[in-house]
Amino acid sequence: METAVTRTRIGALVYLAPSGALVTRESVAALAEAIDDSVAQHQVAIVLDLGKVQVLSGHALDLFVHAGARLAALGGWLRLAYPSPLLLDVLAVTGVVDRVALYDTQPHARPQAPSLPPGAARDPVRNKLGDILVARGALTPAQVEEAAKLQQQTGKRMGVIMIEKRWLSEAALCQALAEQLGVPFVNPRAGLWDPAAVALLDAGVARRLNVLPLFVVDGTLTIATNEPQALHNVDEIRSATALRVRVALAPPGELERAREEAYGGEIPDFVHSEADDLELVESALPQDYTRIDEMASASPVINLVNAIIQRAVHDHASDVHIEIGRNKSRVRLRVDGILYEVMSPRAELHPAIVSRLKVMANLDIAERRLPQDGRIQVVTRGRTIDLRFSSLPGIYGEKVVLRVLDKDRSILDVDRLGMSSGALAGFKRLLARSHGLILVTGPTGSGKTTSLYSAISHLKSIEKNIVTIEDPVEYQLEIINQNQVNDVIGLSFSRILRHVLRQDPDVIMVGEVRDRQTAEIAVQAALTGHLVLTTLHTNDTLGAVARLVEMGVEPYLLSSALIGVMAQRLVRRICGQCRTSYMAPPGAAASWGWKGEGTLRLARGRGCPACYDSGYRGRLGIYELLEIDPDLQRMVAANAGKDAMTRHLDARGHVDLYADGMAHAFAGETTPEEIARVVTAT
Repeated sequence: METAVTRTRIGALVYLAPSGALVTRESVAALAEAIDDSVAQHQVAIVLDLGKVQVLSGHALDLFVHAGARLAALGGWLRLAYPSPLLLDVLAVTGVVDRVALYDTQPHARPQAPSLPPGAARDPVRNKLGDILVARGALTPAQVEEAAKLQQQTGKRMGVIMIEKRWLSEAALCQALAEQLGVPFVNPRAGLWDPAAVALLDAGVARRLNVLPLFVVDGTLTIATNEPQALHNVDEIRSATALRVRVALAPPGELERAREEAYGGEIPDFVHSEADDLELVESALPQDYTRIDEMASASPVINLVNAIIQRAVHDHASDVHIEIGRNKSRVRLRVDGILYEVMSPRAELHPAIVSRLKVMANLDIAERRLPQDGRIQVVTRGRTIDLRFSSLPGIYGEKVVLRVLDKDRSILDVDRLGMSSGALAGFKRLLARSHGLILVTGPTGSGKTTSLYSAISHLKSIEKNIVTIEDPVEYQLEIINQNQVNDVIGLSFSRILRHVLRQDPDVIMVGEVRDRQTAEIAVQAALTGHLVLTTLHTNDTLGAVARLVEMGVEPYLLSSALIGVMAQRLVRRICGQCRTSYMAPPGAAASWGWKGEGTLRLARGRGCPACYDSGYRGRLGIYELLEIDPDLQRMVAANAGKDAMTRHLDARGHVDLYADGMAHAFAGETTPEEIARVVTAT
C-alpha cells in the first residue's frame, strides 16, 4: 500500500509528513515525488516530519542522503523532524544523522561520544575503558582499581570481570567500548535491520562471522557485531558484497537473538521462561494439572509454544497468529488491535508447533485437511488464561489463531467501560427498563461482548432469572444461566432462544443476531415483557435499525420493541512512557471539530520499546448511545429512512462516535489520527 505524504507550506519552509512504513519502493517513490514537486516550485528548505513513520528501509535512508545533498547544492537544506527512538537509532547507527541534520534537538536523543579535534583519532590507550565508565557514572574509581588488580591476577579482560561481579550490564559495557573505539553502539531489535540488507549475507556466513547486516545506505553496508576490531571479518564481508562496510558494536546476547530472528532461527528469549511458570489445564479433567517441567525435556517445541503463550500474556495480546509461508513460519501478536511480528521460526518447525497446540486442545493431530476448533486453558503468571484454538488449512500448511481470554483483565463493570457521563447515565437508564430490546453494534473486535457482559453483571441479582445464549461462552458468571450454541447438532441461536422463553426469564442476552428467525424471536421476547440485549454488525446506531428491517422485522414491531442502540469502537491510548505534547495547527483543530478558544494542545506518543515503537499502549472505548424517544419511535414505525432520522438526531444534539472519540483526543487520551483511522475505516 502506498504511503500517503502530507505537504504543508509554512513561510519559506515546506513540511513533508509521510505516514506508515517507508519500506516499499512505492512508498519511497511517493516521498521522492513530493520532494521533486517542492524543488520544481523552488522550495528548497524542506522539513521531513517522521512523527508518523514506524520503520525505514535502506531505500528511504538513501533518499534522505541524496535529497539532502541535492537541496544543499541548490542552496537549501533537508532536516529530519520528530523521529521515534527506533528511527533515531537507525539514523545514528547508519551515520545518516551526520549527513542529514535533525530539525530540532530531541530531548531523548542518545548521548554522543565526546567530539575530537579535527584530524585527531581516538587513542584506546589514552581513552581507557575504566576512565570512560567512571565518567559515565557506571562504575566508581574503587571498582575500576579492583578490576585492574583482578585482571593482573587472573588474566581475564576487565569487562568480563566487571560483568561477573555484576557491577555492569553487558549493554553498558558495550556502550563504553563503542565510545572507546569510536564506533556506534546499537541494541538490535525489530525495525533496526532491513530484510534487503540481511539477504546480502547467507545465514551461515552471518553466524560464522558473528554479525548481522543492518542497512545499505549510499553503497555502505552497516553491520552489527561484538568484534569490531576483527578486520578479517570486515574484509570478507566487503569482498562478498562489493560494498563498503560500517561497523556498529552490539551486545553479544542481543546480537545473537536478533540474528536468529532476522534469519528465522529458534524463538528469541522473549520471556525468562521457568519450568513452573506455565501449567496446562487438561480440558477433559479440569482438576488435573500437567506441569510443564515434567515435559520440558521431551521436545524444544514444547518450550517454544510455552514461550509464545507467555509472550502473548505478557504483552496483553488479544490474538496469536501462527502461519506458514513458502520459506518460513511467522508468529504475530495482535496488540491493541494491530498485528506485530515477533518471531520467525524455521519452516520445518511449523508442523510440530501446530501439533503441540492440537495436543493441548485435545484435537486430532492427524487431521490436517479440515479446519478444527478447540479450547486450551493454561495457568501462567498466577492467572488462568483461556485460549480459543482455530486452525485453517492453507496452501503451505495450517494457520493457527489463538484468541487469548484473560479473565483477570476483563472489564465486567459498566462504570469502567470509559463512557462519558451522559452516555453512562443513558445506558443505565436503558438497563433499568423492565422490557425492551437493546442493541450493541460495531465491527468484530470492537468490544461488544465486553459491554454485554458488563451489562449482565450490572443487572445480575438473585431476584432475577438471567439467561444468555452465546457462541462461544467466553466468561463464566455466577447466578447466570449460560448456554452455548452448537450448530453441529442444530442448536442454533433461534432454537435456544425459542426454548429460553419457556424458562421464565427476566433478562435475555443473545450473543449475536445473525438471521431473520433470531431477530423476530428477540423482538417478540422484548414485546412480551423481557429485557433483551444483543449485538449486531453495523457501523452506527441508525444502521442497526435499517439492518433489522432488512432482515425482515416489521417496522411497527421494531418501533415498539427497540428502546436503545449503542455503537462502539476501541481506539488505542497514547503510551504513557513516551508521551509528548504539541500545539495543533489552527486549520486542523477546526477540521477536527474543536470549538474552544485559543490554541489546542494535543498529545501523542513518540514510540518506545514498551509500545512496539507505535506511540500507543492499551485501548479505550468510544461510544454513541441512541435512546429511542417517541418521535424517533414514530419514524421507525413509518420506516422514515436514515436521512430523516439523522436530521432528527442532529436537531436534538446527538453525540456520534466521531464526536465522542474527538472529545477523548482533546482530553489527551488518544490522538485525532487514531479516531479518524478507527471511525472512518468502517
